[in-house]
Amino acid sequence: YRVDQLDKRLLDIVQENAELTSEALSALVPLSPSAVQRRLAQAEFVARGLASIESAKRTGRHVSAAAVVSKLQARLDKARAQTRRKAAASR
Repeated sequence: YRVDQLDKRLLDIVQENAELTSEALSALVPLSPSAVQRRLAQAEFVARGLASIESAKRTGRHVSAAAVVSKLQARLDKARAQTRRKAAASR
């Protein structure tokens, strides 16, 4: 997974305001709300992997760390809940 300019822009926006919905984020970058969610999920996966590598380097041991980037995790949880509510409302 390669981080491109859209990913960087998205992460900058989320870092400033983690409360924005996928729809609000998609208005700020040229992506659909579902593409925004996919990119944020990929970024979280990459961040967890990098945290695990850094943890192993610091301790000198193999460590399987599950570091959470709290703002990103909260944002993803909120987006998933919002998607579930919309799906339930449309039934």
